[in-house]
Amino acid sequence: MYTNSHGNVTMMPKVVEAAALNTPSKPISTKIVSDTPGRLRLRIAPSHRQAEEIQRIVKMLDAQANISQVKTNVHNGSIAIHYDRSDESWQNVVATLKDIGLIFADVTTGSESHSEVAATVANAVFDLNDRVEQATNNLVDLRFIFPLALGCLSVRQLLVRGLQLEIIPWYVLAWYAFDSFIKLHGVSKPQPSNASGK
Repeated sequence: MYTNSHGNVTMMPKVVEAAALNTPSKPISTKIVSDTPGRLRLRIAPSHRQAEEIQRIVKMLDAQANISQVKTNVHNGSIAIHYDRSDESWQNVVATLKDIGLIFADVTTGSESHSEVAATVANAVFDLNDRVEQATNNLVDLRFIFPLALGCLSVRQLLVRGLQLEIIPWYVLAWYAFDSFIKLHGVSKPQPSNASGK
């Protein structure tokens, strides 16, 4: 028990503590980017794109029996959920997402907003990238194939045309290969996983 400023016994601090524990966490704004049978892709709002927050969501989704795989990209806030192809499974996935605290809304703000055509093209590229990853058993994706293709084209240009500067020179293509690789993968060093115990 505590005494307030008037000398009266009060339970106020404990009541405040209990209220704080029962208060739900802030809702996470999410947008459904792609919804095909057996696969749901979400985009998390920029304010919630922390690795810890997304990892918490992934752990809760992995615990669901009808979800076979969850893939994430923290940089763009993408979560791809693979689940059983049934209406009931889809409803269970959506219910789980709502239980976690995800709300479905438009998560683009200000400079992130795009035209409908741009969003459609971006979604098509994301889907194509997923299919390439699945076809290669997660060995390569478009972020690797595109710079590699530009790099091969620059070598071919050098071998066939030599150092000819009137057309697109080989070093420009080589620069594009390097630049696109850096931009698509980022420059930050990957953090070691906690599972290794280091």
